[in-house]
Amino acid sequence: MSDANGDDVGGSGTSREGPALRLADELRTPRSAAVAGIVFALILGAVIVLFRSAGPAASGGDESWLTDDGRRSTVSLAMNLVPFAGIAFLWFIGVLRARLGAREDKLFATVFLGSGLLFVAMLFAGSGVLGAVLALESRGGPLSTDTVALAQFVTAALVGTFGARMAAVFTLSATTAALRTGSVPRWIAYAGYAVAVVLLLSPPITGWTQLLFPAWVLLVSLYILVTTGSESPARGRERPGPSV
Repeated sequence: MSDANGDDVGGSGTSREGPALRLADELRTPRSAAVAGIVFALILGAVIVLFRSAGPAASGGDESWLTDDGRRSTVSLAMNLVPFAGIAFLWFIGVLRARLGAREDKLFATVFLGSGLLFVAMLFAGSGVLGAVLALESRGGPLSTDTVALAQFVTAALVGTFGARMAAVFTLSATTAALRTGSVPRWIAYAGYAVAVVLLLSPPITGWTQLLFPAWVLLVSLYILVTTGSESPARGRERPGPSV
C-alpha cells in the first residue's frame, strides 16, 4: 500500500528488499551451482594430481618428499588449495539443496548433506596433518621417521579411505536425488552410480581413483551449465513443488 505521494506505507519493505531478493535469487540459480561445481572439480583435481605426483605416494611412502625442495613446495601448494576446494564444494551443496526445495526427500537430504560435510571435514583434517609436518620441517623442528610416517598414514586414512568413502556416499545420494527429480539424464546418473561403486570398493592404495569424484562433479556441473540458463528473479521466487 502507498500513500498519495506514492511512498510505501504498508511495511512490506519491497523497495528496500528488492535488490537483496534479486541477489539471493541469482545465487540460487543452476548457473551458480554449475560454476561452484566446476571450481571445486578443477581445484580438487589439481590438488590430487600435485599431491600424488610429489607427495609421499610418489616415492613409495618414504621421507624424500620432505628433503626435496621442489617436491615440498608442490605439496605445500596442494595443501594451500584445499580450503578453496572445500569452500566451492560447500557452495555447490548449498545451491543444489536450494534448487530441490520442498522436493528434497528427507532421507536422501540427510545422507547427501551429511556425507558432503564429512568429506570436507576429512579433506581438511588430512591436509591439516600433512600441513603440520610441512610447517615443522620449515622451522627446522626435529621430526623423527616414526612421526613423519604416522602423519603420512593418518593423512592417507583420512583422505584416501574415509574421505573417498564419504565421496562415494555423496555421489550415490546426489545421483539418486537427481534421478528421482529428473535433474540429469539417465546416462549421467548411471555414471554417478559407477563412480560411487568404484570409490566405495576400491582399495585405498589406488589413489588415482580419487580423481573420479571431481570428474563426476565436473560432468554434472558442465551439463547444468550447458542446458540451463540463468533463471529470472520471478521464476526463482516460485514456490517449490510438492515433496517426493
